[in-house]
Amino acid sequence: MGGASNTTQRNGTCMSHQPAVPQSTVSPSRTPRRKATWIAAAALSASMAFTGLAVTPAMAANPAVLTGIVLGVGSTESQRIVTWYSSEDNDQVVQFAPTSSLQSGAFPADAATSAATGAANIVTSGGFNRHAALSGLAENTAYSYRVGSGGNWSSTYEFRTQSFDGDFDFLFFGDPQIGASGNVANDGAGWANTLDVALGANPNAELLVSGGDQVETANTETQWNAFLASDKLRQYPWVATIGNHDVGGKAYEQHLYTPNTDRSSALYANGNPASNTSGGDYWFVYKDVLFIDLNSNSYTTSSGGGGDAAHVQYVTDVVNQHGGEAKYTVLVYHHSIYSAASHAKDSDNKVRRVDFPTTFSKLGVDLVLQGHDHVYTRSYEIKNGQKANPNEQPGQDEVFVGPGGVIYMTANSASGSKYYGITNPDASGTSGAGNGADPLKPSNYWYNSVQSQENKRSYVQVKVRKDKLVVEDIRSEASGANPVLSVVDSVTIHKNHGDGQELQVDVPAASPGEFGWTIDGTNRLVDLGTATEQDLEFFHAAGSINPITVTDTRVSLAPWTVAAAVGDFHDGAKTFSGKYLGWTPKLVNAGAGATAGAGVGSGFDNGSGLKTSRQLASAAQGHDRGTAGLGADLDLKFPNTVAKGSYRATMTITALAG
Repeated sequence: MGGASNTTQRNGTCMSHQPAVPQSTVSPSRTPRRKATWIAAAALSASMAFTGLAVTPAMAANPAVLTGIVLGVGSTESQRIVTWYSSEDNDQVVQFAPTSSLQSGAFPADAATSAATGAANIVTSGGFNRHAALSGLAENTAYSYRVGSGGNWSSTYEFRTQSFDGDFDFLFFGDPQIGASGNVANDGAGWANTLDVALGANPNAELLVSGGDQVETANTETQWNAFLASDKLRQYPWVATIGNHDVGGKAYEQHLYTPNTDRSSALYANGNPASNTSGGDYWFVYKDVLFIDLNSNSYTTSSGGGGDAAHVQYVTDVVNQHGGEAKYTVLVYHHSIYSAASHAKDSDNKVRRVDFPTTFSKLGVDLVLQGHDHVYTRSYEIKNGQKANPNEQPGQDEVFVGPGGVIYMTANSASGSKYYGITNPDASGTSGAGNGADPLKPSNYWYNSVQSQENKRSYVQVKVRKDKLVVEDIRSEASGANPVLSVVDSVTIHKNHGDGQELQVDVPAASPGEFGWTIDGTNRLVDLGTATEQDLEFFHAAGSINPITVTDTRVSLAPWTVAAAVGDFHDGAKTFSGKYLGWTPKLVNAGAGATAGAGVGSGFDNGSGLKTSRQLASAAQGHDRGTAGLGADLDLKFPNTVAKGSYRATMTITALAG
């Protein structure tokens, strides 16, 4: 709930009353009576309150050392997952708040917290792992966060959400594989530079997607430290993928917690999730894209896992259940089935090349992102394991895919730690598992439109647009005469819409509308005239407030209330209480769901009258939008001991729009 708060008071001039005519009989002397009053109008007030629950976790005897903090993707645009290492096994949280609410770096008292869960790390890693989800995030908002517990916090980091609908860009990175060159520091520096270059050129990129092989040796924490050193991995959500160099230990799962993850035995290469290995498949929907990420290390049943059949079933189930939530389906896994370098003819990749493509075509997959071979390739349109359009030309920069057409891409090294040279086609065939030559460009494999190996770092940018995907391989390192940020390859993939015509309309965010009110007319004085004495006991005056027009066009149809209270009546030093004023609210013009408030009698008879704020009118949640005219008949009844004068009071009108 919310709104801004604003209250205005205006003084009015008033009414007067004349002294009573003396009676002919003798009576006790009394103070001359007068009567006076009024009341004028005031202003809109809305209030906002945020309520939070701050929990102070128990502290361990020694302050925890908090390392390896990484921001991960959540299950939707409104969620992120933070993962980290801790030296101590104590209760910890992620604390987060809109950056605008921090004061001199200090988090507000009502900052949100999300309790972390985790477990002990494997012995070679030491310590403990923690992760927590940041849920309920608002779009187009900068957030600050930190991990730990009261009195022992990490540094503060910031990320920004963007619109939860519409076009967006994400970046795809092939095998950083820190340590593969034998020099962890150099590999880490190359990786950090690629992140700096890519995000310097694309600061509004919304996801960083992994092609797998974050490190060279699965459980070597010095390599993980170098991989995670860049603060970019605490500012942009990382979409993790298991590579063959990550899978042989638990450090991958300890460092990179993923949403909606199926960790059943069939999706582990050895069929044993409890073993010192990582695994599992996961999915999430981000704007118009359904992402599905597979553990391609599990491809055969001979080692105990469910093999490719388990992945095929997983992808089928996810697409059937969630494909309707997105316009595009993008698959990510490590082992490229259509590559061009040292792994192109590997027997395991030939198995996947037979097992995957027909299902992917059947399910309407649009793009497959892969790594593993440390080379850049972009396939032709592939359908059911064959080139779909014999007339598609090598390097064609625009592809209009037909039903079942899929584009497969392999990313080169993002760190420069290792490159593989392009290998030559053979005579094993030009479909299915074959590695034969492309008739249109015999130096290429039959399935590849583009093959490139410059032995220079690069990354892939994917631009998701309402009717196309634009995919570009971009240099993060100069290559000969080609500077940093020059383009290696670019293709625009136009989505297939079947045989009929699909209709599309872009619906902008509805105007939130407004709530407001005005007092009719220009004279804000309500003159109650001259009071008359009644039964030698009290004075009485009456009148009506100037009508108030309320207009509510908010699409939220949230409730509203207009109320008023009156202060004491004054004439110089002379005064009498505002409690003597009562009213009977009424609708001058019905509309905006308005219901008149209850009548309030003068406090002369009983109660506090309008000295206490009273409801003039209100509307419930879900009311009609529109305009209402509010009014009230006033009844002023006060003791005849009040001194003669011309009295004035101020009525404050308050509108609360929820």
